[in-house]
Amino acid sequence: MGKVRQGFFACTIMLTMLATTGASMAQSVAGAEEFTRSCASCHGLTGRGDGPLAEYMTIPVPDLTQIRARNGGDFPMLNIIHLIDGRSGLRGHGGPMPIWGDRFETAVIAQRGDVGTEIAVRGRILALATYLEAIQQ
Repeated sequence: MGKVRQGFFACTIMLTMLATTGASMAQSVAGAEEFTRSCASCHGLTGRGDGPLAEYMTIPVPDLTQIRARNGGDFPMLNIIHLIDGRSGLRGHGGPMPIWGDRFETAVIAQRGDVGTEIAVRGRILALATYLEAIQQ
């Protein structure tokens, strides 16, 4: 392989890495913003279960920074995604998590046939789950 071709591949790899890093950073910011908007009122800004509404809940609000610790050192990404989108069946606040109904419930959106909204919701769910993975202690 010639030096020009090697240089081309090296540049391509570097650009790919930069694009991936930029996408990861954007997803992290989006996840943090989604958490603040949708979760912090109960789980607290740091995710420790100490939000301003936590004292009014009928069940203890979990510390989301300890998910990995509670699962033997593994972060259960798929389970977290299913919990957020309502597929897990976990009931909190008198109804399925989250309390906003179809804000994250992709099945309801898919039944309506709104593909664009479904893709956006899936992106928000993934960003939120990735953020939760990032705040593990």
